[in-house]
Amino acid sequence: MKVACYCQHVLGIGHFHRSLELCKALAENHETVMILGGPDVTLPETKVRFLQLPGLKMDENFSRLIPCREPEKGNLEAVKDGRRQQLYDFFSSFEPDIFLVELYPFGRKAFRFELDPILKGIDSGELAPCIRLCSLRDILVEKKDKQKYETRVLTVLNTLFDGLLIHSDPDFIPLEKTFSQTGSIAIPYRYTGFITPPPGSTGKGTAIRRKLGLSEHDKLLIASIGGGNVGSELLRATAEAAVILKDETNIHFHLFTGKYSDVKLLEELRQTPGNQLVVHNFCSDFTDWLEAADLSISMAGYNTCMNLLAAGTPALLYPFAQNREQRMRISAFSTTSPFGLLEKEDLDPIRFAERITAHLQLDRQPGKADLNGAATSSELCCTAEIWNRQS
Repeated sequence: MKVACYCQHVLGIGHFHRSLELCKALAENHETVMILGGPDVTLPETKVRFLQLPGLKMDENFSRLIPCREPEKGNLEAVKDGRRQQLYDFFSSFEPDIFLVELYPFGRKAFRFELDPILKGIDSGELAPCIRLCSLRDILVEKKDKQKYETRVLTVLNTLFDGLLIHSDPDFIPLEKTFSQTGSIAIPYRYTGFITPPPGSTGKGTAIRRKLGLSEHDKLLIASIGGGNVGSELLRATAEAAVILKDETNIHFHLFTGKYSDVKLLEELRQTPGNQLVVHNFCSDFTDWLEAADLSISMAGYNTCMNLLAAGTPALLYPFAQNREQRMRISAFSTTSPFGLLEKEDLDPIRFAERITAHLQLDRQPGKADLNGAATSSELCCTAEIWNRQS
């Protein structure tokens, strides 16, 4: 079968990495093309093929789309027209059997200018027949007019899609927790479990500790902010706590800035006094570091939390303040996993140092949620009878 997966990231790269794991699972048995349209990302060596549309992202206020490339900044409509035509031409020639759309229509409304022509073209027969599936994460952010939002989502979902894949475990985070009209979804939907790379089992964590010269009595603490450009205050607070804990010579701090972080943040953190703290640029082998770590300090994005659950690493988690998503995720797992919630007041250096010392006493505890989402999603995508379509 031929699969086209559309993923548009606009802030960080969490959506990209989750969709990539799903595409990698699909590509084991099917010709898979991942369609990207956000800021540039590092593409791995994989069986997945990539189609890069001219990049668009949200502005600093998250209020409007802007082109990623400087020469195109003043010509948004031309970029949108070019993307729309490129995407339509791709579908006309590739003729996928499955079209997997990440988040839309639950989000990414700003990109309906290019998605609706494809979905409607498949529906009308202008484009080749294709199973249209929405790929949805666990938690939806809140909306000002919930009723209007959910009605719009249902109108598009029930008329232009054949099915819905929910990348969550309903025992922990059911869709109805953040989408009250789940009962009005008229197309088939399935929970897949959470999507995450398999936990490290190759000894890479041990190799990291060995390279760092750490004994079994040493404590390795890693602090990160994912791939986005938010969370700098968490890294600054961790650096300040490291100074307070400088006499605890068995605690070793390694901080990782985000892929889109301001370079000044990296320079600032590297001015922290003491020799127990090392600052790295964005980490591409985060799961290996989690395998090595005794404690992780981070925000609570989908990918980070699933990585933590897979590794079983104790964690102090600081939720993104602008919506409910990350706080809800921490709450969902805090009773079955060694997760601790960090409030803003916990970032006070002395208080933070106390939280770190206490949490370093916790043991690893693998998560109990279903983390087999990539493989399950791949199997469900290609089971045509579920979606009331002929194979």
